Amino acid sequence: MSKMDKLKKDYEDIDIPEELDSIVKASIQEAKRKRIKKRPVFRNSFIGVAAAAAIFIGSINVSPAFAKSMVNVPILGSIVEVFTVQQLTVDEGTYQADVSTPGITGLEDEELQATLNEKYAVENRELFEKFEKEIAELKEAGGGHLGVDAGYEVLTDNDRILSIMRYQVNTVASSSTTMSYDTIDKIDNVLITLPSLFKDDSYIEAINAYIAEEMERQMAADEMISYFTDNEYGEGFTTIKPDQNFYITDDQKLVLSFDKYEVAPGYMGVVTFEIPTDIVKDLLVSDVYIR
Repeated sequence: MSKMDKLKKDYEDIDIPEELDSIVKASIQEAKRKRIKKRPVFRNSFIGVAAAAAIFIGSINVSPAFAKSMVNVPILGSIVEVFTVQQLTVDEGTYQADVSTPGITGLEDEELQATLNEKYAVENRELFEKFEKEIAELKEAGGGHLGVDAGYEVLTDNDRILSIMRYQVNTVASSSTTMSYDTIDKIDNVLITLPSLFKDDSYIEAINAYIAEEMERQMAADEMISYFTDNEYGEGFTTIKPDQNFYITDDQKLVLSFDKYEVAPGYMGVVTFEIPTDIVKDLLVSDVYIR
């Protein structure tokens, strides 16, 4: 049994008085309503999380007054969902790095949970190791500037959906930004993909038509907005990828995301489009996720 599994079991086995149980549940519900985007940072990976949680659990059982004082603290609802398992930093003048790795706990499907957590850990470890290697090369060549900022935000966290966005900003002379998203059905314990939402691939054409029209509408309404709809800046937008980055909002809307420079000039940054449900409702497998 892993440390996190043991922590979870120990937590569930604690006999909490009825009054305190109500307080804790109220705190959790309040936390979920506030949907905190950044989770608490524990710098010593899962061991640090386990220790912090153990101290916290002990505190609420020893002191009901302490528990009552925590009612309005959102952290109660986040510990068992998404948290920072590791934060790697470098602050050496022209070399800057801040890499935060998320971890998920509480999913019934422990295999899915372990797979996602391993993916997050491996990606950020490789990113940081690459950064360290590039620093060494720059120092050997006489110095330079290099920065990396990687982290995450919980975009949606309700009774069914957990959408996690992970970002990576690399800075040399200019910066590039890439995003990754995971959307999880917490009830059925499945990782939702874009194709899995639809009956067939006809959603691609429907969404393409909407996005192309929306780009033109936005540019006509605001001269500061620009998209790659022709060859002025690069190849114009033609189609989304079948597995285009996406997430599902708390009110069950589908949002597609494009990385910096993917469909617009760099000053536009990361671009997102919320797809009206009317555009795709007849193409959906069901209305469980998108309405």
